[in-house]
Formats: sequence, C-alpha cells, structure tokens
Amino acid sequence: MRIGMVGAGYVGLVSGTCFAEFGWRVICCDCDEAKIATLKKGQIPIYEPGLETLLERQVSSGRLSFTTDMGEAVRGADAVFIAVGTPSRPDDGHADMTYVYQAAKEIAPLLEGYTLIVTKSTVPVGTAREVESIIRAENPEADFDVCSNPEFLREGAAINDFMHPDRVVIGTDSPRAVEIMKGLYRPLYINETPMVITNPETAEIIKYAGNAFLATKITFINEIANLCEKTGANVQEVAKGIGLDGRIGKKFLHAGPGYGGSCFPKDTLALTQIGQKYGAPQNIVETVIWVNAERQRSMAERIVNACGGNVEGLRIAILGVSFKPGTDDVREAPSLAIIPLLQEDGAHIAAFDPAAMETGARHLEDVEWCKDAYEAAQEADALVILTEWNEFRGLDLDRLGQIMKARRIIDLRNIYKIPEMESRGFQYVSVGRGDAIR
Repeated sequence: MRIGMVGAGYVGLVSGTCFAEFGWRVICCDCDEAKIATLKKGQIPIYEPGLETLLERQVSSGRLSFTTDMGEAVRGADAVFIAVGTPSRPDDGHADMTYVYQAAKEIAPLLEGYTLIVTKSTVPVGTAREVESIIRAENPEADFDVCSNPEFLREGAAINDFMHPDRVVIGTDSPRAVEIMKGLYRPLYINETPMVITNPETAEIIKYAGNAFLATKITFINEIANLCEKTGANVQEVAKGIGLDGRIGKKFLHAGPGYGGSCFPKDTLALTQIGQKYGAPQNIVETVIWVNAERQRSMAERIVNACGGNVEGLRIAILGVSFKPGTDDVREAPSLAIIPLLQEDGAHIAAFDPAAMETGARHLEDVEWCKDAYEAAQEADALVILTEWNEFRGLDLDRLGQIMKARRIIDLRNIYKIPEMESRGFQYVSVGRGDAIR
C-alpha cells in the first residue's frame, strides 16, 4: 500500500517511519522546508530513542521519503493521514483546528480514485465529519472515506508503542475503510492486537478520555502524597498497595511535581471545553487541571521552604527540565513553572538535562546551562531533581557532598531512599514520604 502522511512532526514522523517498517511506501509531507531538508539528510528534528536509526533504514530501503509537495504525497495514495498539530487556542483552551481543516482543503483537489482520509491528530469529537464535509465541498466528485485513528504514542517509547500497541482504534462507518485500516495494520492484526472498531465520534472521545484518565491518576496520587506527609504514611507503599489491585493498576501512580508534556495539559483542557460545548461538564477533569497547576506552584514553595524560607541569592541546581525522561520535550513541563517562580524569589538557577537543554533554553531565561549534573551542583545551596532520568539515579553522592555549598537535596521524583541520604549527611526532602518541609 501507499501512504501519504501530511505532517512530519512527532506523530507523523514516528507513524510514517513505522508504517514504512511494516513494508508500506510512505511519503511524509510538511510545509516546513527546513525540517524536510533536515529529514532528507537522515537527521531528525526531535529527540526520540531509536527513531533516527529506523528512519535511516527506511529511507535507504526506498520505502520512506519526504517532500514539501502535497500533491506528491496525496496523488495515488491508498490512505492519506492527517497528522498536524492541534494546539490549545490561547483565548479559550479549545483545540485549534486550523491546520487540520487547511490540510483537508489542500488534500481534496488532489484525490485520485478511492482514497481513505485518516485523522491521526488528536481532535475534538465531530472532526472526522467536518473533514468529510470540507472535502465534499471542495471536490464533490471525490471518492473517499474518512476514518479516525487516534495515536497513543508515549514520548521516549514511541516506536515500541507503535509496533506493540495495547490496541488500535479505528473509527469509521465504512466497511471498506475498515478493511483498508486492517490491511495497513496487518502486522499487528495477525498478531492479535486488539482492534477497536467503532464510529468516528467514539474514536475521537477515546483519545481524550484516555489521556484525561491518566492525568487524573497522576493528580490523585499527588493529593494522596499530601495526605501521607501529614499522617506519616509513605506514598510509594500506598501506590504499591492500591496498584496491585487489577482494577486500578500500578502505572501512573508516581507522586511528583505534576504532569506536563504535549498531550495531557492540552487534551484535558480540550476535553473540558468539549464538555461545555455539548452541555456535559467534565467536572472531575476541570478539578484535575486546577490541582495540577497548584501542584507545580506548591513544589516551588517546597524548594524555598527546604532552603529555610528564602532563596534570595542562592544557587539552585536543577536536574532535568524535560517533562519526562527519554525526550527533549519541555512543553508544559513542571520546570517551566517551578524555575521562574524560584527566579522571582531571587534564586540563581544552574540546570542540566541530558536531552532538553536546547529546547529548555527557548523557554527559560537567565539559566546557567551546565555540561553535567556535577557542574550544576558546584557550590550549589540546593540540588533539585525535577526529571527522573536514569543517570540521576546513580549520582556520586560523596562527590556531590564535597562540591555543594550545602548538603541539601530536594528530590521531587523520589528516586533515592531516605535512610541512604540521611546517612550521607544530606538534608533530604522528597514527596509523600513524611520528610517534606512544611
């Protein structure tokens, strides 16, 4: 089969490369000439483990190519995926559908023979129907169907998520479209990956509901962590105790500074706006959004309190600015809220992240970017672990104790054990384990 992938951002690039790995001919199209030029050189503009190697192999095989010409991607394709951005509108939080609808208008006159149009972007309910209406208006003679096929890719594990998904969601009213989608995902279908076949509206809500539920789990365990701190309980043991219940599950029950990233913040906000539009308020999700914002502010306060209530003139070492390990994505990361709040209180920030310093520098000002964790910790009055990169789990604690001005570590990811840190002479503050500074 031949696939046109409109949009060579994170979702489009990963999906297109993995479809090529399945054996299909894929042409990725993007209007960003610099991005396409970079991809043609075999370089990727994002940080995603394993993607560059896979991309190089598919380009060499001739199954994957890149273009700025929409016609080259669309004409003759069996399926055209729309994988463009749907950021939150700054005025009201609704998903901005400008790029999706513009792509539909540009695709319409280029269709040749029967073509399946697939919305891969995260989109509000009703988008597939609207895309169909746009294409019908632009090209009444076109022979096509529209299908919603939401992505469930975790940054840092996207290739594995595409190749070994929990499920594939196919939202369409057309039996013909269903068969094409099963064909595209045949390597998964024959391995008995669950295929959820439903209508477009259900598929669109599945995506938002899934992300909102995971964001709710994170927020729930953070509130339980607050209770643990007040009562002497240990949130990690609480999470283990409830996570062993098969109805709950252990994933996303890690207390910390709150959720961030490219999906949870905008998708929870979009879901609340969808609920308002249809007269079905999503009160739980609205509360989750508020609690998460408060969580990030309270973590900044925790750092200040750990430093005696005043960080004026202090050097604070920050380890990790990406919203999670395995990615250079800092969108809506806790660091973007916490670091400016510390700076407002007069702290000097020295930061290190294994992958996200370049992207972090675009969003954070007056930060001293360091070559490693130890340079950041040099003469630091406090060290804060914001992102649980694996390399931060094995820090040389003796070395840190020697180079820091004060042996003070605020671990917002609970990656160290309290007895170990106290035995090394550190003032150690973590989350939900009874050692928080109040």
